[in-house]
Amino acid sequence: MRHPRPRTHRIRAAALLLTALLSAGGLAAPATAAPPAAPAEGLALTPPMGFNNWNSTHCRAEFNEDMVKGIADLFVTKGLKDAGYQYVNLDDCWALPQRNADGKLVPDPARFPHGISAVADYVHAKGLKLGIYTSAGTKTCDGAGFPGALGHEESDARQFADWGVDYLKYDNCNNQGVDARLRYRTMRDALRATGRPIVYSICEWGENKPWEWASDVGQLWRTTGDISDNWGSMLSILKQNLPLAPYAGPGHWNDPDMLEVGNGGMTDTEYRSHFSLWAVMAAPLLIGTDLRTASPATLDILGNKEVIAVDQDPLGRQGTVVSSAGGRWVVAKEMADGSRAVALFNESGTAQRVATSAAAVGLPRAPGYTQRDLWQHRDANTAGTIAATVPAHGTVLLRVSADGQWAEHPPAVELGLDEAAFIERDAPATLTGTVTDLGRTPAREVSAALTGPDGWTVRALSPATAATLPSGASLRTRWRVTAPPGTPVGSYAFSLRVRYRSPAGERVTSELPVTASVVVPPPSGTSYLSDLPWLSAAGGWGPVERDTSNGEDAAGDGSPLTIGSTVYAKGLGVHAANEVAYYAGRRCAKVTAEVGVDDEKGAKGSVAFEIWADGVKAASTGVLTNVDAAEPLTADVTGARVVRLVVTDGGDGIDSDHADWADARLSC
Repeated sequence: MRHPRPRTHRIRAAALLLTALLSAGGLAAPATAAPPAAPAEGLALTPPMGFNNWNSTHCRAEFNEDMVKGIADLFVTKGLKDAGYQYVNLDDCWALPQRNADGKLVPDPARFPHGISAVADYVHAKGLKLGIYTSAGTKTCDGAGFPGALGHEESDARQFADWGVDYLKYDNCNNQGVDARLRYRTMRDALRATGRPIVYSICEWGENKPWEWASDVGQLWRTTGDISDNWGSMLSILKQNLPLAPYAGPGHWNDPDMLEVGNGGMTDTEYRSHFSLWAVMAAPLLIGTDLRTASPATLDILGNKEVIAVDQDPLGRQGTVVSSAGGRWVVAKEMADGSRAVALFNESGTAQRVATSAAAVGLPRAPGYTQRDLWQHRDANTAGTIAATVPAHGTVLLRVSADGQWAEHPPAVELGLDEAAFIERDAPATLTGTVTDLGRTPAREVSAALTGPDGWTVRALSPATAATLPSGASLRTRWRVTAPPGTPVGSYAFSLRVRYRSPAGERVTSELPVTASVVVPPPSGTSYLSDLPWLSAAGGWGPVERDTSNGEDAAGDGSPLTIGSTVYAKGLGVHAANEVAYYAGRRCAKVTAEVGVDDEKGAKGSVAFEIWADGVKAASTGVLTNVDAAEPLTADVTGARVVRLVVTDGGDGIDSDHADWADARLSC
């Protein structure tokens, strides 16, 4: 993976550089006394919320004074300020490449003709705050090489304070090998010496485990490398940040990087997951899309006050993982009022039931519980089971409490299918839908319906109604589904809907979007997987490539599959984190492949390979790097409807993780 900002090679001769800088008067010697006390208490008691331009503009010309002012205007007119967003942050490229004769930073007069102070005044007049960017190195991260603050901390901090800056993002490029703790503490002391309360964002990419030492340095610290606008990047960062929950709290937050919501590289379902999971992790919420062109769906996601309330809860707990088997994640966050925010997250490419219990997420024993869906904005009661069928890459975010008022709400009803909806081309299929009462109270006058696209035939083969559905009981309905003749292979939208009455007579309608896939049965014999159609393919940088390496950018940009100097004619080239799913139709027995890191990234890259038969991991490797030869991998997939090829990032992020499924074959 190429970084959005080129990261210059770090010179490790830290002692020599420190000596040179000290002798030149450019860097203060480490103080032996304790650092000065913060001039203002209470900075970032909840995770900072705002905007940063980098993900949408990088260093392009549209990043300028008019854009920044326009974002501040939109914060007000679109209700984002009322939702809690307050920082409008400038990223790299705001300055000229050279300091002036006095060693001061100079705002780019083309981008900011009235200077940073005037922009700060404009932002402050809206009741908002301004943030700025520099690097704890000799230059910033953009390839143009804007001046960094290493050796100029006191002067730069004073300029920022004089301009009215309220937030500093302090990056890690061109750091010359100087110890990270020294560099970041030096700027901390410089900021405090100004007397202005400035939120301090440490952006050293988690390289030196800042969660272990930075709680008295800054208010937030990056835990990973840069995020990118794709599913694999978001997923990799999520998995790196989740284990760090013990280090987060009021005034000191784990930062898994800015939001990509609305930038176009993911679906709205994936963006809702991104936003939900950042909220349950108590992460800073920094909008990374250009709000001037944001769609209504993007604004709905970013402006969901109930989800934001999870992120901004004053207790300041980061959510912890309750379970994650088979890509079915349950992440629970303790809230100040005693409730729990519960994210039911489906990592996989097909819909899955994700379930837990009130006890498992830490709630006390109670006769019943109130469960509020924070995306559907409605309440229900549950006897203690917390469950939903979650779409591929989707998240159901709930707030569950033992509040004593549970009986005022209708029972929670779970909708689902017994199995994923696969319809073999030109043949009818039977799908079994379930309606389950999870509540403490009964559902009455229950009526289920399955609807599909125009021209499809859907007919109930068993009862679709029930006079009463007691707590814990299910209504199971078999549906015969027939596609029009010649329907192409692909995905089609269905809806499973239930209508019922609560004991108080309230009418309730609940709906589950269902994706049905028209598929072709796998051929008999042994076939190369690169010659077969896949159900889904999602991952890191660039698309999955057939019979070439990943390449990383556009389709078709790969090279011959090469592992350990051995070239393979057939296979799949992917970039972690990645999943490719195939329909096996219970007709296949074995998957074989030669797997490893492709040679195209030199010595970089570390990945692990997994083969899944439906919800069971059938085979896996340990972590493989570029120094490893291809490793044979064989999996028994007998009886599986779906076979998934999964590549994880090896636990260290997705940088350069080009992985090959060489000679991958399916035997049926």
